[in-house]
Amino acid sequence: MPSLGISCVRYLVFFFNFLFAITGLVVIITGAIIQSNYYHYSNFVGDNFWTAPIVLIVIGSIIFVVACFGCCGAAKESPCMIITFSIFLALVFLAEIGIGIAGYYKHEELSGILEKGFNKTLDSYATDKGAQEAWNLVQSEMVCCGIKGPEDWEPIYKNDTVPRACCHRMPVGVNKCTREYASTEGCFSKLSSYLGSKSLILAGIGIGLAIVQLIAVLLACCLYGSFRRQYETV
Repeated sequence: MPSLGISCVRYLVFFFNFLFAITGLVVIITGAIIQSNYYHYSNFVGDNFWTAPIVLIVIGSIIFVVACFGCCGAAKESPCMIITFSIFLALVFLAEIGIGIAGYYKHEELSGILEKGFNKTLDSYATDKGAQEAWNLVQSEMVCCGIKGPEDWEPIYKNDTVPRACCHRMPVGVNKCTREYASTEGCFSKLSSYLGSKSLILAGIGIGLAIVQLIAVLLACCLYGSFRRQYETV
């Protein structure tokens, strides 16, 4: 019969694996939302910025499978399954630490990346349809105009006009979008703040899950040692 200490550790492993199964689904959903809803801003930040959400989806799927594996190991009192679970969990732990560091690093360099992306797409706006669509999208969704303001469109648009996406509340009967009716706030500050908060969310999720999983790895190792000692005495 298993001792009280082994039973407690086993229940703790079950509890943490139940949390992992839930957090795995949360991680998958979080990564999918960030990837699907905000990927269209990649024209300004580049595709590399969106590596972390994809990794989150993969990690979330692995967490869910590993959690089920850990539950089976604890239920069957299998030292082999428990140590395999610990190894997989340790690898996921390292990956999530990497996600946390990458999220923080992307947050720190985001302003420079955005400034370069905004200037590049503005310069090619007149001839690049992709740049035009990207600017129309960001100015419509962020309720902004230009990089720092409507005056950024002066080299491209004449007679004080700006893109139609800059004007969000035009008076009835007015068909031409000019600086008079355009949003005064630039898109750089708005998008930088918006995406910065998303990168910090990625960092927080990665580090938070890593801490919880480190505890689970230690508990699983304790359970493995308890099972080994139990079998050696039989």
